[in-house]
Amino acid sequence: MEELYVENKEFTKIDFRIKKFQIGEYELCKFSNCNFSDINLFNITFMECEFENCNFSNTKINSTALRDVKFSNCKLLGVNFNDCDNFLLSVYFENSQLNLASFSNLDLRGVELINCNLQEVDFTDTNLTNSKFENCDLNRVIFANTNLEKADLCTSYNYRLDPEINRIKKAKFSMAGVLGLLDKYNIVVKG
Repeated sequence: MEELYVENKEFTKIDFRIKKFQIGEYELCKFSNCNFSDINLFNITFMECEFENCNFSNTKINSTALRDVKFSNCKLLGVNFNDCDNFLLSVYFENSQLNLASFSNLDLRGVELINCNLQEVDFTDTNLTNSKFENCDLNRVIFANTNLEKADLCTSYNYRLDPEINRIKKAKFSMAGVLGLLDKYNIVVKG
């Protein structure tokens, strides 16, 4: 059976829980106001695609390729990005909710997360070198054996980060954010 190839197509207001999403390769496609929640997107390739105002809550992305994919104003609660095809993985997130998502064991060098809610996201063993976290809520994010060298967290907040188990050389933090690096010591800092 020939694999489906879709190029430069727009998908708007489609509930893929009702209309089955077809397995194949999607290039330069735009998805607006679509619902992918609780479905399985197994073995699909997205190249240079954009998702705006889409719901991916609890979506399964096993072996799914995300190559230069942008998510704007999307809901991606509980998505295990570590299950996707990590070859040439490249993603960008803006104004999106990624609570309870997992990016463990991925190479996300240079990833940009702008105005995102990342509460309880797992970045264990993730390479976030040169990444940018701009104005993100990092409450209860898991950073363990994470490479944050040259990462920019200056405008993000609520993070707790152990410098002894993470690589943070030349990472950027705000003065207020530095307190998140001292959290494990249970000390009191007065201004």
